[in-house]
Amino acid sequence: MKRPEAQFETKNAPNWCPGCGDFAVWQAFKEAAVEAKWHSHNTAIVAGIGCHGHMVNFLKIVAFEGLHGRALPVATGIKLANHDMNVFAFVGDGDCLAEGGNHFLHTARRNHNITVLLHDNAIYGLTTGQTSPRTNKGQKTKSTPSGSIEEPIHPLRLAIAAGATFAARVYVGDIEKTKEIIIKANNHKGFAVVQMLQPCVTFNKVSSHEFYQQNTYWLPKEYDASDKLAALAKTMEWGEGSIPVGVLYQSDEPSYESLVPQLDGRPLVKQPLRKRNIKKTLEQFG
Repeated sequence: MKRPEAQFETKNAPNWCPGCGDFAVWQAFKEAAVEAKWHSHNTAIVAGIGCHGHMVNFLKIVAFEGLHGRALPVATGIKLANHDMNVFAFVGDGDCLAEGGNHFLHTARRNHNITVLLHDNAIYGLTTGQTSPRTNKGQKTKSTPSGSIEEPIHPLRLAIAAGATFAARVYVGDIEKTKEIIIKANNHKGFAVVQMLQPCVTFNKVSSHEFYQQNTYWLPKEYDASDKLAALAKTMEWGEGSIPVGVLYQSDEPSYESLVPQLDGRPLVKQPLRKRNIKKTLEQFG
């Protein structure tokens, strides 16, 4: 019997390194698409540059691969043009937090109704192993042979402080839980960020599958995700046996799109074009 998720596979076979976390993200997203009934008529994918960006070649859903660090402006444009669409931005920790750091901050503070799937392997994998904004302080890489002297960025802490209304973290080795969190993030009305801990088996031997298997724990059922201060405190937990996964923060705030009067009623793409005399316009503003 053919697998239901196979309908979302293209003729291109994934070429990630064996053991790469991207395989798990690919599988989880396909399963989520089956369950949530996402397809090219109601869903769009945007990707940045990096190993994660190849996802557009392996998922049979309408997709756009933007410039390095520029996935979020493209995703925002798609959502504003047709806010009925499910819009996902696949981004990397370097792509989104370095080149795209400014976009990340402002998309969060505006609370655009898009879902960001942040592939976090704490390294620049596509360019063969340079330090990224997520690399551990002291870690030796191709660009920091004596060890990085910089503190890593914690994306969920940054997102919550900037105004994101949904912040979650998963270890992608748990495909079922990853699928569930992706669906929850998309169902949220507002800016949703999912930090996806997914090892780079070739260039990062520190943030490995074994490390995350041994040091992550799921937030208990009694955890209150609406408590912003508690959520920020949880983002401070990072180390041996103390990396929380699950939904750290969720609040019900109006999304950017819900506050734009031009989008009230129906999406821009379904509104009639109004003809305007260009001569009158030039006279008005000339």
